[in-house]
Amino acid sequence: MEVKTSLLDNMIGVGDMVLLEPLSEDSFLENLKNRFDHSEIYTYIGSVVISMNPYRSLPIYTPDKVEEYRNRNFYELSPHIYALADEAYRSLRDQDKDQCILITGESGAGKTEASKLVMSYVAAVCGKGQEVNKVKEQLLQSNPVLEAFGNAKTVRNDNSSRFGKYMDIEFDFKGDPLGGVISNYLLEKSRVVKQPRGERNFHVFYQLLSGASDDTLKKLKLYRDFSKYNYLSLDSAVVNGLDDAANFRTVRNAMQIVGFMEDEVQSVLELVAAVLKLGNIEFKPESRCNGTDESRIKDKNDLKEMCELLGIEQSVLERAFSYRTVEAKMEKVSTTLNVAQAYYARDALAKNLYSRLFSWLVTRINESIKAQTKTRHKVMGVLDIYGFEIFEDNSFEQFIINYCNEKLQQIFIELTLREEQEEYVREGIEWTNIEYFNNAIICDLIENNQNGILAMLDEECLRPGTVTDETFLDKLNTVCAEHQHFESRLSKNSKFLNDHSLPHSCFRIQHYAGKVLYRVEGFVDKNNDLLYRDLSQAMYKANHSLIKQLFPEGNPAKVNLKRPPTAGFQFKASVGTLMRNLQTKNPNYIRCIKPNDKKASHIFTESLVRHQVRYLGLMENVRVRRAGYAFRQAYEPCLERYKMLCKRTWPHWRGPAREGVEVLMADLQVPAEEFSYGRSKIFIRNPRTLFFLEERRRQCLQDLATLIQKIYRGWKCRSQFLLLKQSQIVVAAWYRRYAQQKKYQRIKSATTVVQSYTRGWQARKLLRELKYQKRCEEAATTIAAYWHGTQARRELRRLKEEARRKHAVAVIWAYWQGLKVRREYRKYFRANAGKKIYDFTIQRILQKYFLGLKSTMPSMSPIDKNWPARPYLFLDGTHTELRRIFHLWRCKKYRSQFTEEKKAVYEEKLEASEIFKDKKALYPSSVSQPFKGDYLEISKNPKYQKLSSAMDEKVLLADVVNKINRANGKGTARIFLLTKKSVVLADQKTGQVKASVPLPDLTSVSVSTQSDGFFALKLKEGSASAVKGDFLLSSEHLIEIITKLHRIGATAADREQLNVDISDEFLVQFKQDKVCVKFIQGAPKNGNSVSCKRKNNRLLEVSVPSTA
Repeated sequence: MEVKTSLLDNMIGVGDMVLLEPLSEDSFLENLKNRFDHSEIYTYIGSVVISMNPYRSLPIYTPDKVEEYRNRNFYELSPHIYALADEAYRSLRDQDKDQCILITGESGAGKTEASKLVMSYVAAVCGKGQEVNKVKEQLLQSNPVLEAFGNAKTVRNDNSSRFGKYMDIEFDFKGDPLGGVISNYLLEKSRVVKQPRGERNFHVFYQLLSGASDDTLKKLKLYRDFSKYNYLSLDSAVVNGLDDAANFRTVRNAMQIVGFMEDEVQSVLELVAAVLKLGNIEFKPESRCNGTDESRIKDKNDLKEMCELLGIEQSVLERAFSYRTVEAKMEKVSTTLNVAQAYYARDALAKNLYSRLFSWLVTRINESIKAQTKTRHKVMGVLDIYGFEIFEDNSFEQFIINYCNEKLQQIFIELTLREEQEEYVREGIEWTNIEYFNNAIICDLIENNQNGILAMLDEECLRPGTVTDETFLDKLNTVCAEHQHFESRLSKNSKFLNDHSLPHSCFRIQHYAGKVLYRVEGFVDKNNDLLYRDLSQAMYKANHSLIKQLFPEGNPAKVNLKRPPTAGFQFKASVGTLMRNLQTKNPNYIRCIKPNDKKASHIFTESLVRHQVRYLGLMENVRVRRAGYAFRQAYEPCLERYKMLCKRTWPHWRGPAREGVEVLMADLQVPAEEFSYGRSKIFIRNPRTLFFLEERRRQCLQDLATLIQKIYRGWKCRSQFLLLKQSQIVVAAWYRRYAQQKKYQRIKSATTVVQSYTRGWQARKLLRELKYQKRCEEAATTIAAYWHGTQARRELRRLKEEARRKHAVAVIWAYWQGLKVRREYRKYFRANAGKKIYDFTIQRILQKYFLGLKSTMPSMSPIDKNWPARPYLFLDGTHTELRRIFHLWRCKKYRSQFTEEKKAVYEEKLEASEIFKDKKALYPSSVSQPFKGDYLEISKNPKYQKLSSAMDEKVLLADVVNKINRANGKGTARIFLLTKKSVVLADQKTGQVKASVPLPDLTSVSVSTQSDGFFALKLKEGSASAVKGDFLLSSEHLIEIITKLHRIGATAADREQLNVDISDEFLVQFKQDKVCVKFIQGAPKNGNSVSCKRKNNRLLEVSVPSTA
């Protein structure tokens, strides 16, 4: 069974201020402080929720909390913003009533967070599904985008909304969200160009510079350093707990979810960058010849970059900052702008550009989140708007903000009273008029079309002649002097002539929340909000896709000479539309309060809270709710809560709930004037009556608890006694069983012992008899055995004696026969014994030799020269022949393992040995180096791809050689390629073929005997290749090159074998001259390298370092 709680259970302080007793401002504040100190930040005033900003995270917004408040009565649980959101959502879904949630409070009180909580709760409890989830996600993700462009850090709040927002969330008949529409009010665009000390510009500027990638900043022509931009304040650029880089990524992701295209996002960032660039444009004065002053731009670099971003011709925008064109009927007058006017024009353009961009963002979001169906929708509106503002210096912005709050207070009082009256009529309770302060007189002072402050401000802005803030104040002093809520020192009212707290350039209005002093400086300019037509037309000429949409009035084809509406007129119209919208919906209120100015948790500043309680009208709200009946409750929960106070209703009432409540109230003797019966609820007039019921209930609960404890303890003792009794019976039965079992075991054990002793005595008696019988039998057997042994030994001795005699006769006979044989054959034995002994000895020596050779056989490696030592001199020939046969056999075994490629390599090595061994000093060092052939990997290397494709045949050898120049003896690197038909020399860098020599044109190759790598390719005289003469080359792989050349010539049937000339002095034909190349040994120079020098026209001397 579900356990239901109530607002009155476990209450800290009073959960509903309507029940506060006694009611005063001090007790009101004390109750708020008591609940705030216990982390109870929500308190009710009837259906109004008071929300205290805790400035810390509390564990009261979890999914479990959402489920706890889901589909529960408003007063069923402790005060929470979820209770109000659930009440509004269920009224919309079940009763088909459009709802609005009005969230008010000053900056830093938590209005934005409250609106997020309401939206997140509604998103959590409404239906599920792919399309529904998409709509919910888009509605929730619109918040980060608007916060980035419309919120800023102020001295009171790190994430202060600098615009008013009203969102209509549209639902279908099931209560699932279909879409929404957002309306924005009065963006504080003056913040774009100037911020108070300790505050920042809008978040998006800092997020862009901190979070955008380097590539993005480069495209936008921006730098990360905040100090490079005049529109960004530096003293509060970095805010603790605010990660601008991460927030930028969140905003980009949110824009993508809402439905912004990538080019749209880029266009928005370009406009933000343009605003920053605009702030860096500075002007200098310049005098004209006619004596007038005009302005010129100091540094045009920022102007140039801004024009590149927006696609505007630089000269057009530069002229718009220097001249202003005024059109009247058919005439145009162009005037120059001085420096002050140029700065005003620059700031006006920046403010308009950003403000229109923000309005475009709201419109674009509305296009994405609007409902797609045409059917009628249920609507829930959420209003998050700035609260009443009283600063030291209050200007036009504070004036219209406070005007909006006056209108909200007016509609709050009207709707609250109307709600009370409707409930009284619905329940059949007589309605009595309630006296309250009606602030309609203040609203009329501000918005009256004839003599209201806004009307006079518009009239002053539109009239010809000199218009200043002072003339506007004079007009106010004339028209409003007698108004009881208007105060001015310059008015005719003598009451304020000597009031020194009222400066001459100010006026004061007594709002419902208190008196506010307004400084008139800037009222006219801010109300005009003019942007020179030249700047609008310059913006319209931009090639940027978004700029044309933002400045439609700049279209030359649609020039409108009519003055645009003022800011005050526009805001008044917007507020009127908002009020009419709210009038059609059922209101729900959240009043946000800031506990301290330090943005710190656990601090409650009483004076600050008292000020907010006053201007929010909370005390008046409580008095309105208490003017009729302070508490009302449906009959069923009322009877369920208090039925234990009457014996007739306890524990169960069988009849209707109303009759049960009537019986209950009659039994408690509550005076009839303290309550009234409605159709579905009971109405209690005074909180004392409710507290009386609660006190009686508390006492009754204590008595019931005592009774329950008594009954429970008696039941527990009886149950324990019966359990002990039952346990005693069980224990006794088990003990008796155990005792009998032990007794039986003892009797059984004693019987077994007696039986064992008896059986033992009988067994021992039988054993003694058997042992005596056995000893008698064994004695007879022993005697017989001894007798038989004696007889046997006697017979044995007789047989042994007889056998000895026979053996002696045989031995004597054998000796005699041997003596006869030896005497007979002695003469034959002496003639043949020596030869047989010699043959036997030789046979044994050979056998031992071969067995020893088997165990000491050397390895199978052909280069292993080990062989066992010769044991005997007469085996010398055999030993040598066996060594030769073994070596040939293991060489044959080794060769059988060769592949064809390996065999070819060894054949080349063998041929190199035949050519160079003992003839060339370089040869020994080349023996251990394998012949690789293609050292350049010419077929795989992309550098030589062109050269490789030019070769028709397989390349047998590719290496880099040095071609020796006869003029100076220096070498030039060339690629040496050898195929079966030709020798090719190519340039190492370009791969271009320099020379190609067919192999038949080669007659011989000349090399030295030294350790150098020089060789000369001698060509056949008269051949086409011999035009330029022979080639003198140098290579580290000389042995391999000459061997391969010689081998190709040996295998070719159509040409003679190539001759290899090894000599330290040979002739080389260079064109028409023959040059002698002489090799000498010299001391090492330049390391151990070979050097070649020209001695004269007929001699090249090659110096080779000695290897000794």
